[in-house]
Amino acid sequence: MTLPLVLPRSAAMPVTFAGTVGLYSPPAEHAKPVDLAVLFASPWGLEEMCTRKFWRIMSEKLSDRGIASLRFDYPDTGDALDGTCDLQGLTAWTQSLVQAAGELRRLSGCQRIAVITQGLGAIVAVEAAPLLDDIEAMVFLAPVTSGRMHLRELALWSTVVDENLGLADEQRNRQGVSIASLTMPSSIADEIRKVDLLGLKAVPASHCLVVERSDRPADAAFAAHLKILGADVTRQNFEGYDRLVSNPLAAKPAQSLVENLVSWITSLPSTKNLLSGTAARPLPALALVGEGFCETPVRFGQYQRLSGVLCEPKGERQGAAVVFITSAYDRHCGWGRSTLLVARELARSGIASLRFDTANAGDSPPRPGEPEQVLYGSGQNLDLQEAVTFLLSRQMQPVIAAGRCSGAYIAMQCAESDDRISGVVAVNIATFRWKAGRSVEEAVNNAGRSLGEYGARALRLETVKRLLRGEVNFGSALSHIGRALWARICNRAAGSVRFLLPHGRSVQALFCRLQRENKPVALLYSENDYGLEEFDYYFGQGGGRLADFPNVSVTMIPAADHNLTPAYARETYLSAIRHMALSVTAVSPPGMCTQPVAASEIAENS
Repeated sequence: MTLPLVLPRSAAMPVTFAGTVGLYSPPAEHAKPVDLAVLFASPWGLEEMCTRKFWRIMSEKLSDRGIASLRFDYPDTGDALDGTCDLQGLTAWTQSLVQAAGELRRLSGCQRIAVITQGLGAIVAVEAAPLLDDIEAMVFLAPVTSGRMHLRELALWSTVVDENLGLADEQRNRQGVSIASLTMPSSIADEIRKVDLLGLKAVPASHCLVVERSDRPADAAFAAHLKILGADVTRQNFEGYDRLVSNPLAAKPAQSLVENLVSWITSLPSTKNLLSGTAARPLPALALVGEGFCETPVRFGQYQRLSGVLCEPKGERQGAAVVFITSAYDRHCGWGRSTLLVARELARSGIASLRFDTANAGDSPPRPGEPEQVLYGSGQNLDLQEAVTFLLSRQMQPVIAAGRCSGAYIAMQCAESDDRISGVVAVNIATFRWKAGRSVEEAVNNAGRSLGEYGARALRLETVKRLLRGEVNFGSALSHIGRALWARICNRAAGSVRFLLPHGRSVQALFCRLQRENKPVALLYSENDYGLEEFDYYFGQGGGRLADFPNVSVTMIPAADHNLTPAYARETYLSAIRHMALSVTAVSPPGMCTQPVAASEIAENS
């Protein structure tokens, strides 16, 4: 029996409006379009990073039911342009939701809209509700009902995130509301602090679904308040909430949660009506223009399955184009929008770049037949090759690859096998060769800190205070230290034969191939990063054994974490990319920004 061929799903259609990027998912070809479309109102900060894939999965499920949807970035977040929030405050976000609703109606031809919110998106949607026409329903996933309480929780959550990153107290952002290297505009924080949804005077929509956390009485109280106001309220349990929002690496929505949400949406009255309006034909997205750069959201590759953003200089283009590979399951903006910020700075130097999500990460759908866990798999190499093909189709060559952690690993592997990649900038690469049969989950869970970091932490006064307060699991810390010490002893014992062992021969072959092809490799490591254990094993502390590989340079970044949180660490990364991009090629023809949207036009339309 021959199984039917399953084709890859295309990524959502990118659109631009009001200075931001949206992703439109039309009804699937096999489904009958209904007169209801769904608009997503995102949370903010780390929660938004964690739910990015969840939103994509939801849009795909809705598409299969004939329901169009649009997800987008608020101003000053994600791929959007910056600068409007300081003047407009929370209005910048609520107006962007209103404009997104208009764009969704235009694209889908639908008159009725349901809004799915999570976290802070509840406040944005409720504030925008009076300006939204024909809202069929609102979904509130773990809604923020008290702005003041939420900002307090963010401060505590931010401390936990910084502690897990290993940031020293002086490296933590104490200014305003911040988490995971993202800072909320102060004007928005000031307005959110005053919001209390339990004081609502009118329902935001006639049909409301509240997906509650069992340990948050405020969620249930909000559902009860909506019912008192006259809404038709349905309540569900938010299964798997903590796992979903704790870490982008492990974020995974519970299947029952997705199924329950889709079922509720498809039960709404408007889904009984087939679409009678005319859907607009989506045109190629216009470029968004900022200071020294223009960015165009794109989808590319076979079946247009990969989603990303092409960032180009406004003036003359020079040097090699850069392709950024996502780290783990972070979206293509990078941790704390770091990749976006680096890309825009490169554009101001005349250097073009493409940042994109690999399959099953962020906004790129999975490749059929591949496992759910795609990190360090060969499929990601194919994704990078398609990204290089896309850049070459735009006459952007040569190409260098840049990435952090697992993204750095992909960059190194593809540079070895793909002659079109002319160089690599690899940050905090954990391993040079993935050992066959090794479990990614186990590697991630057991990726303890290096001995150097444990030593540095032990010398901090705050660590001693936390030990005395019982806030540090002393037994667990000793266990990690013991494993690290034993690994170091074993590595030193095997050092003399390191390149004679199977894994060592593979690593040596990688570096020899890159050397023969004269491809520059810039290795950047944060001080005490756990990836240094393997680097030191093969090349000695500081890279003293790299004499045979003059194409390889090594830069150690002091007092930086794995994610390059401090500004000087990111500047080091930027400088390394800029240097390589400008040194591997001569000046290329000027770049072109097709049909750009200027920032001045955005301000006029806001």
